[in-house]
Amino acid sequence: MSTIHDTAVRGFASDNYSGVHPEVIAAIAAANEGHQIAYGEDVYTARLQEVFAHHFGEGVEAFPVFNGTGANVVGLQSMLPRWGAVIAASTAHINTDEGGAPERVAGIKILGVPTQDGKLTPELIDREAWGWGDEHRAQPLVVSITQSTELGTLYTPDEIREIADHTHARGMRLHLDGARLANAAASLGLPLRAFTRDAGVDVLSFGGTKNGAMIGEAVVVLEPSASDGLLFLRKLNMQLSSKMRFVSAQLIALLEGDLYLRNARHSNAMAQRLRAAVEAGLAGGSIRGVGFTQPTQANGVFATLPDGVADALRESFRFYDWDAAKNEVRWMCSFDTTEADVDAFVGELARLTTA
Repeated sequence: MSTIHDTAVRGFASDNYSGVHPEVIAAIAAANEGHQIAYGEDVYTARLQEVFAHHFGEGVEAFPVFNGTGANVVGLQSMLPRWGAVIAASTAHINTDEGGAPERVAGIKILGVPTQDGKLTPELIDREAWGWGDEHRAQPLVVSITQSTELGTLYTPDEIREIADHTHARGMRLHLDGARLANAAASLGLPLRAFTRDAGVDVLSFGGTKNGAMIGEAVVVLEPSASDGLLFLRKLNMQLSSKMRFVSAQLIALLEGDLYLRNARHSNAMAQRLRAAVEAGLAGGSIRGVGFTQPTQANGVFATLPDGVADALRESFRFYDWDAAKNEVRWMCSFDTTEADVDAFVGELARLTTA
């Protein structure tokens, strides 16, 4: 098959728009020869357990799945009885962007809490952490946080530890949606374990697709007592890959060396370049009327634009509205975003805001 899309088209809509990193493609090809036992009994999935143990410590167990929604649904379902509920930020992916899958597929009630920056605190958690023993209320038994958050912000290890201690003291467990966990590690300059297992996280979803993989995430159980039944729930929720070696090979390619960090550092750096260029334009007068709504701590930039600019800019570069009523948009950078991409984008933004 020949290429049928325009490879010159670039965008800032999502890190899911990017292609697959060449080292990941090579890993898939390397795993392709001969036969391997299906459904996860292959040598690549076995090796993946060792790789995750290297990053998160002995005794962890990883369950490769197809996608991030699947990882969240399966992971949370393993942490809860049928009457359980999850406390999460109202902006959390499980609450806003998973088509109701936690509720419809897993039967989980999401208790959303409004936040200013996408981050929960013990005080915010306590707005919904009540009603235990009340048969009329879904029981809040898990808290879910996202790192980096849907608003591009980061939790420090101390903030996660405070949440974990608060959560555990109330008999609840802590889940972490790590679709962009690598970006958090790159920004914090810390090993993955430092702000997950060592900070008290019980179960996490580890993301690969947004950081250079073709398809594949993993549910990682950091505290065995916090999760039950994943062996069965993964199949029950249609997340068991028959040719799992190809999912595992991708995650090995990302994690066995430093590819996950290289990719994340680059996408973070491009977001910083984008923000710095816009700020410089605002200071110099070549860009007008643009504001920022969140700090840029990972690979996302959240901004407000003058009326009509977003649609005009989208004629050249695709991106999404975040809150159309406020003219708020989200610009995401990827492992393959180039300096030239950023400069061209900022140049067009400058032209449109000063026209």
